Amino acid sequence: MSVPSTPSEVAGLLLSDDMIFTSRITGTARDLGLTIKPARSVDIMQKLAAQQTPRCIIVDLGNPSLKLSDLMDFLQATCSPVPRVVAYGSHVDTESLRLAREAGCDPVLARSKFVEELPRALPGWAL
Repeated sequence: MSVPSTPSEVAGLLLSDDMIFTSRITGTARDLGLTIKPARSVDIMQKLAAQQTPRCIIVDLGNPSLKLSDLMDFLQATCSPVPRVVAYGSHVDTESLRLAREAGCDPVLARSKFVEELPRALPGWAL
């Protein structure tokens, strides 16, 4: 099932500084008829979100510019409706995964589980 987004409609934003992983995620989205715009830093992602509220935001918990509580506050103050925030990170970084859940990210997945679920789950996340 895909939820097509028009070229001007952004289904989601991706915060990741990993170029190979970014390519994988945006390519999967494109195959599903979705537009996911990548951002390598929180500053860039916030500018994109302020221009057009995305349906979802995918965050790499390992991104060095990420301060999750600040990001969540920004989204609450800036976006209407507030987009769903999907987070993924290293399975050994249980503290970051726990903090993401507490901050309101849903779902929060280990990177390997995120990769496994991405093609099936992305259309639902972007609704």
